[in-house]
Amino acid sequence: MSLQLPDKWIWDSWYVQDGGVTHAFYLHASKALGDPDRRHRHPIVGHAVSRDLTTWTVVEDALIVSEPGAFDDATTWTGSVVRGDDGLWWMFFTGTSRAEDTMVQRVGAATSPDLMTWSKVSSAPLVEADPRWYELLDRSLWHDQAWRDPWVFRFPGEATWHMLITARANHGDARVRGVLGHATSENLVDWAVQPPLSEPGQGFGQLEVFQFEIVDGVPVLLFCCGWAELSPERQAAGEAGGVYSVVVDERLAEVDFSRAQLFERTDLYASRLVRAADGGWALLGFVNIVDGEFVGALSDPVLVTADPVLGLVPRVAAGAGAEVEAQASDAGESDARESDARESDARDRDDVDNDSDLSVSAAR
Repeated sequence: MSLQLPDKWIWDSWYVQDGGVTHAFYLHASKALGDPDRRHRHPIVGHAVSRDLTTWTVVEDALIVSEPGAFDDATTWTGSVVRGDDGLWWMFFTGTSRAEDTMVQRVGAATSPDLMTWSKVSSAPLVEADPRWYELLDRSLWHDQAWRDPWVFRFPGEATWHMLITARANHGDARVRGVLGHATSENLVDWAVQPPLSEPGQGFGQLEVFQFEIVDGVPVLLFCCGWAELSPERQAAGEAGGVYSVVVDERLAEVDFSRAQLFERTDLYASRLVRAADGGWALLGFVNIVDGEFVGALSDPVLVTADPVLGLVPRVAAGAGAEVEAQASDAGESDARESDARESDARDRDDVDNDSDLSVSAAR
């Protein structure tokens, strides 16, 4: 594992690259809490930097909770980072309050000139769930008000910013109301909540930690979901929950999560797509449950590509070095690489799962 802190648990993370350095922002909490489930109410947004995605230097924490009375005086949770047109960096994050016992989630922001020192924009949230489309807090339906994990991006060549949000629709079977929440902005400050980009009833109670990327020519939406929040049908099919992807329209039109595929590394959760040194893509996430125990450490990068039907699948980079070659051989991949790629593609996807600890020199 590339980042493991002896006295802290690490979970959700998000990344940005600048000048050849990858910045990882991640949630962490002290192991002195005893029970790892308690971490969710005691998070700090940590910060580490790397030039190869495997060796990390921990630097000063980025964010902590605000003073009493702010929308985020209880927790600061998962987000994303973008750079504005004026060069200022923006971190969008999830906040909850003590007054609401962390049950209502909202989105706020902080800014930085250098990715190192962050200042929160406001004690009030910038984006909240709109009851015209989204479920508000109702403990008889769900355990919280889902409105978190903001992923902010722009379509190429366009000025409008889009925010993808973990959310639930205000109608349908309560077990599968998870939808792709959506908001837009022209200036990163003023946000207009839009209708969801998917419909409820597509197999998930909630869909966490979205990311949209074009992976090797295939538009892919990445997210995660735990076993308990899967539909009864997915549970009955034996899915363990974890990291999912779904192939989508390049404009995110009519997203259909019923076609989402579970990534085969089910020990990972809240993974992100980052650029590897060979120009391809890698997944970085936290190692979740192994042998019944929560690990809470940042994984080594897992090389991936995208299939037009299956979404994200593992890959082995050509010429990635002797270490990768040796590990691929151990996983039974050498013969597959020597055969025709088209005929061996399906077998590659089954075999690469054995190669679960690739260590490569990479940078986003």
